[in-house]
Amino acid sequence: MNEHTHRIDRRTFLRGAAAVGTFAAAGAIGWEIRNVTTHDPWDASAFPPRDSSRVAVLRAPSYEADLESIVLGGLRTIGADVSGARVLLKPNMVEYDPHGVVNTDPRVVVAAVHALRRLGASSVTVAEGPGHRRDTGYVVEASGLSPALRDARTPFVDLNVAPSSAVPLRSRFTNLGSLWLPDAIRTADVVISMPKMKTHHWAGATLSLKNCFGCLPGRVYGWPKNALHWAGIEPSILDVAGAVRPAYAIVDGIVGMEGNGPINGTAKHVGLLVIGDDPVAVDATSAHIMGMDPAKMPYIAVAGRFLGLSDLERIDAVGEDPTSVMTPFAPAPGFGQTGSITGGQ
Repeated sequence: MNEHTHRIDRRTFLRGAAAVGTFAAAGAIGWEIRNVTTHDPWDASAFPPRDSSRVAVLRAPSYEADLESIVLGGLRTIGADVSGARVLLKPNMVEYDPHGVVNTDPRVVVAAVHALRRLGASSVTVAEGPGHRRDTGYVVEASGLSPALRDARTPFVDLNVAPSSAVPLRSRFTNLGSLWLPDAIRTADVVISMPKMKTHHWAGATLSLKNCFGCLPGRVYGWPKNALHWAGIEPSILDVAGAVRPAYAIVDGIVGMEGNGPINGTAKHVGLLVIGDDPVAVDATSAHIMGMDPAKMPYIAVAGRFLGLSDLERIDAVGEDPTSVMTPFAPAPGFGQTGSITGGQ
């Protein structure tokens, strides 16, 4: 692994402008941010500002690579502290498609399990609440996740039906007021979001922040988490991520999805894992790698004001230079033809 640290400056960022232009042309500025600039709809005491964020961009050419070593090296590089911690891994297991690339690959999940144990985690649990299939058991079994977890002696929690409690929101981008969070999420010392690198027909990209939708129980929010869609996709991303507060993120970018994501797109080989100590910074870096300008993706830009850092100039990118490994994704059809982020009243 290349230990050199790249702080992305404006000149470096502009070298990727041609690829970013693909998404600008597709309407990536379709959401207008209103009210947020004059009224901050979050409790500042609950979201202390970050001084720095570190993201490791690591080559992983295939799922046959030594993923455990790559993940372990990435977690060590970003200074992940899980010693004695109860860790919950939240992969993206939306739906099973034998011919698609919808889900976080089980081999990446198991690699993270072993890496975290080597770093001293007291326990590691994998948990997910799929948004499309009511039968979670089918998704995790058919996808190969259940067999992989059995071999790794790792428990799985179905967040769609797990015991949950109402938690007041400390941000107010929606009018939800509170969210039902599973006890498994609330009692974990460390939550790690493990998304697939994919496009999304409403949000542009679905990464570690959007992945938090699967933390909420389907028995409360419906399928595919309809209540969150009704409240607004991007406002809900901000409120849900602000409630879950994942400490770290590991993005499966070995093979991502472009085009009609997050379910019906096509495979896109990138050959990377993106690991960081700030999910907002991870999402901004991943979006840049995908050929998107995170400053023009409202939910990432706003998240950078209270949940973490989204300004590429302030993110320490370790390993590969994100611009040098940029792999532009074809955008989802209709991306950008949506509404606005507001502060809920």
